[in-house]
Amino acid sequence: MEIEIRDEYIKLGQAMKLAGLVSSGIEAKVVIQDGQVKVNGEVDTRRGKKLYSGDNFEYNGELVTVK
Repeated sequence: MEIEIRDEYIKLGQAMKLAGLVSSGIEAKVVIQDGQVKVNGEVDTRRGKKLYSGDNFEYNGELVTVK
């Protein structure tokens, strides 16, 4: 799956909502802080982690690339 951003970056929690992997910012916060999300292949527990074009993240078996 790919998501397209208009700005220079998107924060991880926002990207998860945009991709439809979580229904709210609260849900994103919980799964990120619980270590269930990988950014570029490594677990990242920061909801505000900035993702740029070319980055990817994975949650619940779904890989998403930022364009």
